Amino acid sequence: MDSAGALKGIKVMIVDDSSTIRRSAEIFLKPFGCEIILAENGFEAMSKIVNNHPDIIFIDITMPRLDGYQACMLIKKNPIYQSIPVIMLSSKDGLFDKARGRIAGSDSYLTKPFTADDLFSMIRNHIA
Repeated sequence: MDSAGALKGIKVMIVDDSSTIRRSAEIFLKPFGCEIILAENGFEAMSKIVNNHPDIIFIDITMPRLDGYQACMLIKKNPIYQSIPVIMLSSKDGLFDKARGRIAGSDSYLTKPFTADDLFSMIRNHIA
């Protein structure tokens, strides 16, 4: 992993109904200079995307009301936000879930629990 400040200024949105997952991602990424935007669900994420225009979005698949697949489709259908990489988060590592994520427009898939290295690699791979 690179040194502190390696991702300075990159806006990373974490959307998950688990406060533990949101907090873990924040703890992992803040030392690298990322600006962290947290949302508990898909609806909250939509308003925060408009207000903060994140550089990359990590979104949980299983959330109440507006799940990760639905939220991803909404993001990818909007010409203003469709270029933002969306990484699906799930505790499931099944082929079906990964395929469904691709159909929804996701750019990649990350299995929970993730490590700081996992997040860092995804950001490096999707942010030029």
